[in-house]
Amino acid sequence: MKRSEMREQAFFLIFEKLFAKEDNIDDLIELYSENVEPVCEYARDIFAGIQSNKDVLLDLINSNSKSWKSTRLPKVTLALLMLAIYEMKYVDSVPDSVAINEAVELAKKYAGTEDASYINGVLGAVSRGE
Repeated sequence: MKRSEMREQAFFLIFEKLFAKEDNIDDLIELYSENVEPVCEYARDIFAGIQSNKDVLLDLINSNSKSWKSTRLPKVTLALLMLAIYEMKYVDSVPDSVAINEAVELAKKYAGTEDASYINGVLGAVSRGE
């Protein structure tokens, strides 16, 4: 599985978690594995890391967004921002530019052009440390 496919799998898990009332992430991983495909280790690690650092990630989104706060964002946009920011801050093997580009490409696939531009702007600000 390519890294971009692993990242997309992590995105699906993050997105699903935004709707789930269930707190147990292992149950979501098991459900995804049974109904879609087995969850790779990278996606599992990213998903667990995001859940452990959710407050930090939301603070970074809120402090770097000039217009919308995390509570008003579409779930797709929020999931992609959390994924990219987590990779930028906690995954040393992923350069910021790659995390940003991958998030923008996923936004073009699953959201809209405006969402992709918004994501690019917020992630650029996070990368620059604004």
